[in-house]
Amino acid sequence: MAEVSALYRYPVKGFTPEPQEELRVRPDGRVAGDRVLAFRFASAIEPEQRDSLDYWPKRRGLALMTFPTLARLQLSFDGLRLLITESPSGFSVEAGLDDAGREEICQQVTDWLRSTEDAALLDRPGVLPLRLIGDGATPRFQDRGRGFVSLHGASSAADLGAAVPGAEDSRRYRSNIVITGTPAWAELDWSGRLRIGEVEFSVESPIVRCLATHANPETGERDAPVMSALVQQFQQAEPTLGILLLPTAGGGSVRVGDPVELLG
Repeated sequence: MAEVSALYRYPVKGFTPEPQEELRVRPDGRVAGDRVLAFRFASAIEPEQRDSLDYWPKRRGLALMTFPTLARLQLSFDGLRLLITESPSGFSVEAGLDDAGREEICQQVTDWLRSTEDAALLDRPGVLPLRLIGDGATPRFQDRGRGFVSLHGASSAADLGAAVPGAEDSRRYRSNIVITGTPAWAELDWSGRLRIGEVEFSVESPIVRCLATHANPETGERDAPVMSALVQQFQQAEPTLGILLLPTAGGGSVRVGDPVELLG
């Protein structure tokens, strides 16, 4: 039987996840506590518009896609204070979301990035000073203007990992929900509705992947050519792994161990 094996939320857009035992899915399709903060470039603190919705493109803020060394950082957010650490170097910054706290976090993260292989990216026009935006409660900074819940099967990642060592690590794909008990790539054939825990979802679309998947979740090195492997070795038209979901009738909770039921 297919079931939920792992759940993740991403309090800061483009940064590393917080594993969860339970996620609360809002009626609008966004996960509570997910992408509620974002480090934006100085020239990009206002949203763009896509389909009449606010849109915050990854390329105009700190994100694994362009700053792979961010994978080395661990974070924790309790709704009031943000803690960012890196174990090997001993780097640590913790502050609240008042103006002084945001400024301190941005300065410390900038200084840390200056010590990494991504340092030169900070010198591009319009990048500095970084700004930490978001109220810490409203999920606003999804990769698409419309909020979705993301899901992939662990067996799909494992099958890819057999061809590309390291690609089996589900953390590379930054999904909210990881499931087990399904054949590799089965989720890409799903359509209609499914139920996970308290929530009934509609299957919306597959997820086309970006360079964030190439970054090793521990070291930040781009050590697995996921995108080219999906296209060349798995004969995909676009590098695709996982699916996007929307709740069909209100929200609810999804928990680790919940069964995944296809409703048709």
